[in-house]
Amino acid sequence: MADTVAAKRTAAVRRSARGDELVQRTKAFALRIINLAGAMPYRSRAAQVIAGQVTKCGTSVGAQYREARRARSDAEFVSKLESSLQKLDETTYWLELTAEAAIVPPRRLQGLLNEAEQLTAILVASVRTVKRRRRH
Repeated sequence: MADTVAAKRTAAVRRSARGDELVQRTKAFALRIINLAGAMPYRSRAAQVIAGQVTKCGTSVGAQYREARRARSDAEFVSKLESSLQKLDETTYWLELTAEAAIVPPRRLQGLLNEAEQLTAILVASVRTVKRRRRH
């Protein structure tokens, strides 16, 4: 009985206004990544590879988050959020390489890096909340 109540509560949270905001933020993040990759100078093979990698992982963040919202259990919800976190971390790695390889000026990447950091903090807090609730 308690599991059913917890599952209903979790499902309601996934459909909340906060969840809707994250759907929009992760989509906007993906669009910014796509625009960045499209604006990268393709003078070198390295720039082409990095553009492809950052696009792949940067657009996966929102897809993973949307999958999390459709999760059938807390465990599945946490797993999908953790996948989204992995993609955010990978995106950050590629953005850092983009700056350090002087493919794009670091100032152009700062907004994306800040958004990745904020999204990471939100998703980590969500994972912790669900895990804490499951222990009680």
